[in-house]
Amino acid sequence: MQRWNNPNAVSFTAARARFLDGSDTPRDFLERCIATIEAREPALKAWVALDLPAARRAADAASARYRDHQPLSAVDGCPLAVKDIIGTADFPTQMNSPAFAGWHTRYDAAPVHAMRKGGAVVVGKTVTTEFAVGGPGPTTNAFDNDCTPGGSSSGSAAAVGAGMVPVAFGTQTQGSTIRPASYNGAVGFKPTLGALPLGGVHPLSHTLDHLGVIGATLDDVWCTASQTSLALGNAGQRFLTGAGALAPEPVKPRRMIHLHTKGWSEIDTHTREAFGSFLAALGEQGVKIINRSNDRRVAQLETKLDAWVDSGLDILAYEMRWPYEAYVDRHGTLIGERIRKLVQRAQSITPAQYERLLDDRAVMRAEVRSVAAGTDGFVTLAASSTAPRGLELTGSRTFLAYWSGLGFPTFSLPLLAVGEMPLGVQWMGLAHTDGKLAASANWCMQTLI
Repeated sequence: MQRWNNPNAVSFTAARARFLDGSDTPRDFLERCIATIEAREPALKAWVALDLPAARRAADAASARYRDHQPLSAVDGCPLAVKDIIGTADFPTQMNSPAFAGWHTRYDAAPVHAMRKGGAVVVGKTVTTEFAVGGPGPTTNAFDNDCTPGGSSSGSAAAVGAGMVPVAFGTQTQGSTIRPASYNGAVGFKPTLGALPLGGVHPLSHTLDHLGVIGATLDDVWCTASQTSLALGNAGQRFLTGAGALAPEPVKPRRMIHLHTKGWSEIDTHTREAFGSFLAALGEQGVKIINRSNDRRVAQLETKLDAWVDSGLDILAYEMRWPYEAYVDRHGTLIGERIRKLVQRAQSITPAQYERLLDDRAVMRAEVRSVAAGTDGFVTLAASSTAPRGLELTGSRTFLAYWSGLGFPTFSLPLLAVGEMPLGVQWMGLAHTDGKLAASANWCMQTLI
């Protein structure tokens, strides 16, 4: 198995140990990040807005707290990038839409507020596709500027992959955190639906939107997600299970279900071989792999998943009606074609049909839970390939749509390399097993080297 190793990665949790013993400071760490931003941003185009003087002031305040042995939290001093559909008091939130040029929320969204409350250093806003569902922005891939960074969390993933910041907020409604994390050699995390707060994040779909976290390491992702959950919670929702300053201790999984799904038809020989070597490495460690070839129930589940998954686009379209119908009415063709088509698609969906879509999803969740009984989760690819060439398209969502539609937690683990480009493994669990899933993901990251 050819293991991916990102030479650019900057880990905040590793640096924090040095902050605590006085051998490094948040300000010095930030300056190293800024040097990378200044060197790589002209080609990468990851950022919409930066405020480096403000970031330096925040890092100086964090440095003083560490010097006085009084850090606010496990993320105190952590440089953070924020996807530009997430509201910020001090930056515009323009969502890659000309209709919102210069628009300000004037307050921090809940996840940004939670991180600032813990002392995190907001460096700036990163490029998103239009409203996180439409046309791409100018961002390029962290490892090949001729390739897409993925979307919709394009700038967040590229900034982390390039070593500009250790961690960034993204969002995911279909594949917008896991896929760009895969393409840019970073860890991506889409938690259980509702485990992280979305207040102040511009909406797409009430029952599909997730806050996502992209980071250099599993620990960076986990401490960020934990601070975001525990500092505020999400009204009416459970907290992130297993939350803590570091990822849960590694736990070896015993049985994992490999899901092929119809994404398998999209992959090439090199991708298939790389993932095959990963499964073989799991097997060599004593992990039993269950799949459609050796378990009839898995084969039946895949058939049902494949028949169901495209209904997620109808749910998305129906739930986008507000505010996007109003945007189209007001701004016309300033709103991109894909969004206008989704608004039009929603017009043919009746309330009764929408309720059936929700019922069908509930049935599908129960089916997945039933088949998963006695196992430690599911595994598949985090994308159909490494990052495709060109910037016009952000890549296939096929492998991602299933767990987004179900609202179950998933990681992209940067474990594979194909043709000197990163490719993520998608590590998937059931609702509210995020901590358990993180523990087995941690085992994976530490063992399969």
